[in-house]
Formats: sequence, structure tokens, C-alpha cells
Amino acid sequence: MVYTPALVLGHGIPIASEEDNVVELMRKFIDQITSSDKKYVRRGNIESPEFIKEINSSMDSETTLDCERILQQDMTRQIVRCLSEAKESSLRCRILLLPCPLTAKVALDVVRSSAGEPCGLRGAFIQVYLETKPGQPLQTLGTITPDPTVTPTFELSVVFKLDKDCWPPLKHIFVTDKVLKLRPQYRMVKKKLYSSASPVIHEFC
Repeated sequence: MVYTPALVLGHGIPIASEEDNVVELMRKFIDQITSSDKKYVRRGNIESPEFIKEINSSMDSETTLDCERILQQDMTRQIVRCLSEAKESSLRCRILLLPCPLTAKVALDVVRSSAGEPCGLRGAFIQVYLETKPGQPLQTLGTITPDPTVTPTFELSVVFKLDKDCWPPLKHIFVTDKVLKLRPQYRMVKKKLYSSASPVIHEFC
């Protein structure tokens, strides 16, 4: 397993605005229409319902994937920023080692968990925790609010897990030069607000 120190990512990571995302999607949509590589081969009458349905279906699928990719990139940046801030505050460590695909995987699961919600990802309230040992109280690392102007409709708890061989003895908890390492596994708990439905727990390996 390859690890990356979160320290390298640092602070002040730019997060694309919603306006930038819309512009990017518009550009890709126009590129699809004006592309010169003839992606769609004419089959009979170009105005036939079957032909138009095929093109629309393909474009809808690609647009959905583009939206998901952009949201994932934004969420990855926000998760990294949250961990970087926690590194100096609650964790008080010099280096926080992360498995290379961890933040991107978590971000994608967060985005996909928002599918079907009234406001999508904008309606999420995300709490980030660290599990030091099974059965022990979770340590709060921070919160992420994708859109502070939207009243949250669901709550996500993302629980990272500390490498059991890396947590220092109690007397060294506040030593600022320690190195911590996260495991590839994590847990996500989704709770719908304004609903009596039970929280849904997912364990990811």
C-alpha cells in the first residue's frame, strides 16, 4: 500500500465554485455537439425518433458522469483540507499518511450517497471522525458543508480508521512531531433528516 503525506497537500487548496462547474459542463456539452470526429454514425433517417433517442441517451449518460467527476474532485479537495486542518489541531501530528486513493474513494462514495436527495450533495452535512480503536469514542476531525446556503436534508458521518500500530501511547498524545497513518478501510453512516428512517451504515474496504 502506497501512502501520501497530507502535509504535502497543505492549506489554501482552491475549491471550484458552482459557477465554474456549470461553465465546465456547458463547454463539454458544446464540444459533444460540435465535435469533428463523427462520434455518432448515421443510421437511416437522422431525424428518426430512434436516432434522436440514442443521441440524447448517450449525452445524458456522459453529462451525468461529468457532473459526478466534478463533484468528486470538489469533495476530494474539501476532505483533504479537513484532514490537513485536523492534522495541526485535533491530531497534533507532523505528518498524516494517507493511502493514495483514499480521499478520492471517500469523495466518490459521498457524492453517490447524495443521489436521490432533494438537494443532492448541496443538502449534505458531513461530519468527519477518526476511529483510533474499535469500541473507543470517535475523535472529531471536522465538518464539511458543501453549500452553507442550503438547509441540510441528510447527514453523513465519515469515519476514518487509524493504523493500530501507529497510535502513540497516551503520554505522547500531545507531541507535535509524531507521524500518524490511516488505514484504507473507512465507514460511512447516512442519516436522513426530517425522517424516521434508521441510519444506513456502510463499511468500505
